[in-house]
Amino acid sequence: MNFPLTKLVKSEAGTKELAKDLSNVFNTGDIITLNGELGAGKTFLVKSICENYGIKNSSSPSFAIVNVYEGKKKINHFDFYRIKKIEELYDIGIEDYFSDENAIMFIEWGDLYPEILPPNMFEIKIKFIDENSREIIIEKYE
Repeated sequence: MNFPLTKLVKSEAGTKELAKDLSNVFNTGDIITLNGELGAGKTFLVKSICENYGIKNSSSPSFAIVNVYEGKKKINHFDFYRIKKIEELYDIGIEDYFSDENAIMFIEWGDLYPEILPPNMFEIKIKFIDENSREIIIEKYE
């Protein structure tokens, strides 16, 4: 898979197909931010990727800030949406999560605190087209 990549998905099945492909791209130590408006499908994409790693119990970490899942790969799943100030991220040990080479880190709403993100990461932008369709843009920064 070459990046940047732009993909138009027209159904949940299309998103699941893309998630399967991405599951073969992402490795432990990778950091992936997901950005897009409410309801665009950020959590659905992460859940679909998790399913490919044998994780069936993933959910939105909106209120917990971070969920940790164990499967074929360990996943640290963040949601920055309810964070009021960057100090909250330092309080929960965000730097330790960033340095966890044994996990893949997904961050929903990463664009709310870009100053904390490392330079080497993937960014997934999900644009709402209509009820079923999304434009998904994936970039890899090194």
